[in-house]
Amino acid sequence: MRIDKLLTTVGAASRTEAAKAAKRGEITVNGVPVRRADVHVDPDRDVIVLRGEPIVYKEHVYIMLNKPDGYVSATDDPREKTVLELLPEKYRRLGLFPCGRLDKNTLGLIILTNDGEGAHRVLSPKHHVGKTYRYMCADPLTDVDIDRLASGITLDDGYVTKDAVIRADDGRLTGEITLTEGKYHQIKRMFAAVNNKITYLERISFGHIILDPDLERGQWRELNKEEEALFKA
Repeated sequence: MRIDKLLTTVGAASRTEAAKAAKRGEITVNGVPVRRADVHVDPDRDVIVLRGEPIVYKEHVYIMLNKPDGYVSATDDPREKTVLELLPEKYRRLGLFPCGRLDKNTLGLIILTNDGEGAHRVLSPKHHVGKTYRYMCADPLTDVDIDRLASGITLDDGYVTKDAVIRADDGRLTGEITLTEGKYHQIKRMFAAVNNKITYLERISFGHIILDPDLERGQWRELNKEEEALFKA
């Protein structure tokens, strides 16, 4: 792989920046400065350093983000703030995109990646990957409401939802709901179908990946090895 391609892939520099850095002697390969950015290296064996920083090559990147209110799950939007704006410039260069979506006012776990194949796999309906949300609603749910929400309910456009798992807390105003699909505003529309209204919604897990409780709203980190393995599985 060419050095400029490597630096672009990991978000460390653009090709133009890589060429300039090489001319200035700011790139070393196995301790030896290289003056051209088109030199080929083996990222698995060679030690590449840019301005004193070792370059670690990863084919794909996986980010866990605790989404705050008011951000849209998109890579670009002319009117709204996007979740990518919460990341440093280095990561915004990597072609990351949200794996699935959260509504603008829904909080919590969102995974950002540049692994298109992996994202397609986990979002495919045939794989039944569950997403769990904490909710608060305007009125206490009845037993009938819970049964209807869990067994498939008809939305305003005639779509019948797949079975869900719903656990209501004492008082029936809060609880958790797990879906294996993600239609537009689905949970809000499901609750509307039982004449109720969602007042708070936060995704707390995606498959077996659980939102890190140490992440404040708007904070992020890369998935650890165990979480990355869960995503790929």
